Amino acid sequence: MKALSLRQPYVELILQGKKTMESRPWNTKFRGEFLIHTAMAISEPACRRFGFDPKTMDRGRIVGKAVLVDVKEYTTDEDYLKDSDKHLGSKQGLEEFGWIGKKKYGFVLENVKRVKPIEVKGQLGFFEVDIKIKD
Repeated sequence: MKALSLRQPYVELILQGKKTMESRPWNTKFRGEFLIHTAMAISEPACRRFGFDPKTMDRGRIVGKAVLVDVKEYTTDEDYLKDSDKHLGSKQGLEEFGWIGKKKYGFVLENVKRVKPIEVKGQLGFFEVDIKIKD
């Protein structure tokens, strides 16, 4: 099954249903169910912004699953920021990730579910893991 690593606190925000779109600087043709992996890296500025303690954030594990149903392309920062209620992006976030003035993509997520954590080493992009998650 495919998996995607995301930084905390974005994983937790997705699992709580507060973030329905994941931002990436690259596009994908993939659509379907995938596992959500917590990267080892944490965005401390985002933890502060959303009220999370970085020391308590889960890392290096599969903790959820979701269905990628669509990808929205953003060619301007202004268009990207108009959808901030979905991806929770901000001008500060664009600066943190070096995305100012660059093309961005919003991965539209549905059917998000938390799963029992499974320790897995992450990778860049979508990666294959030999894990079966029972509903």
